[in-house]
Amino acid sequence: MSSLHVAATLLTVTAATISAQRAPAPVVPPVVPPVVLRASRVVDGSGRTLRNQDVTVQGGRITAMRASAGALPTGGIDLGSRTLLPGFIDTHVHLGWYITDKQRLHEERDGDAPEVSTLQRAGNAWATLRAGFTTVQSIGEADNAVLRDAINAGRIPGPRVITSLGSLNERSGGGSPDSLRAGVRRFKARGADVIKIFASKSIRDGGEATMTSEQLEAVCGEATAQGLRSVVHAHSAKAVQRAARAGCTQVEHGVFADDATRAVLVQRGTFFDPQCGLVFHNYLDNKQWFEGIGNYNAAGFASMEQAIPLAEKGIGLAAKLPTLKLVFGTDAVAGAHGRNAEELVCRVRRGGQPAMDAIISATSRAAESLGLGKEIGRVAVGYAADLIATDGDPVAQIEASQHVSFVMKGGRVYRNDGARLPGVRK
Repeated sequence: MSSLHVAATLLTVTAATISAQRAPAPVVPPVVPPVVLRASRVVDGSGRTLRNQDVTVQGGRITAMRASAGALPTGGIDLGSRTLLPGFIDTHVHLGWYITDKQRLHEERDGDAPEVSTLQRAGNAWATLRAGFTTVQSIGEADNAVLRDAINAGRIPGPRVITSLGSLNERSGGGSPDSLRAGVRRFKARGADVIKIFASKSIRDGGEATMTSEQLEAVCGEATAQGLRSVVHAHSAKAVQRAARAGCTQVEHGVFADDATRAVLVQRGTFFDPQCGLVFHNYLDNKQWFEGIGNYNAAGFASMEQAIPLAEKGIGLAAKLPTLKLVFGTDAVAGAHGRNAEELVCRVRRGGQPAMDAIISATSRAAESLGLGKEIGRVAVGYAADLIATDGDPVAQIEASQHVSFVMKGGRVYRNDGARLPGVRK
């Protein structure tokens, strides 16, 4: 071999060696060991109660469930007498609403700096997560995207947030079917997860229908075509029926729904989210925060007070229809964040909904309404490890849902206080 060939070979070998030395080592993700949760009672979200279960979590998911046996593995969490459940899901909140230091509902003109508003909203999200609600649908506020994305990125703690980034009504874009369809497309382009629609007046203004059947068919039809769900604010029987017949995904409120209206909801397979009491009592107990803003006046407060018995009765009537897709949503506004489980208590104690059905409506059925029925809402292998534990058994005593002392979301523990209420009936 000539000296020229030898030199070329040496150069090639040397270059390869240098390249190999400089090349970064492949990144190998750390192996996170599994964590076992030992629970004496599991309410699994599907209607079953299981006893003495070890639930294994790894990589943010439930990877195994088996009868408890032997010593708890190192790093495991013994929940003692607490009840393990899927993280609760609230399909209607307003995380952007808060009360200012001046004890008034935040408005754009109240002078709060953007950073103050940001922290207040983050506080609402944290309060909601600590209360055991690991997923919420926050609908109506245009600025929810920043909060949603910060939580998703792990920068701040909070529930999984699904948001509409605003809403459409009978006047949007002029109100023509084409303009409403265009409005849906604009929301999708901005990153909305769902379309929020106002099809009736506020309960404070009587709740009359405001959108025509043609308008609802246009907006809900376009939402479906764009791969989005549609959630409709509707109080009157006419508004609820129009929304159901238009193929909208879910109807909110329905204070004035009657038997014929509930039959249409069943026939069309529409998810129904009536409120029982939290939102009404929050307004009425704290009038000073809201009074004088828009329709928050004497007549408006009187209308809400008159709606309470109708709302409670409506919950019971809806719960008696096993084929009606009754889901859980509080309409939590300023002052109600973190108190979401009060609505579960109202549904059972005042509305007459069976406790297990109320829990299902806030877990697996709520997940189904969000299009996440195979991802969250159950304690089952393969599901996301969104798990909570309550002091006591909420099936036997629904008030236990207000005593959450363990919260895990995506396999990460955000709260573990230990059983704090030994006197709670087990």
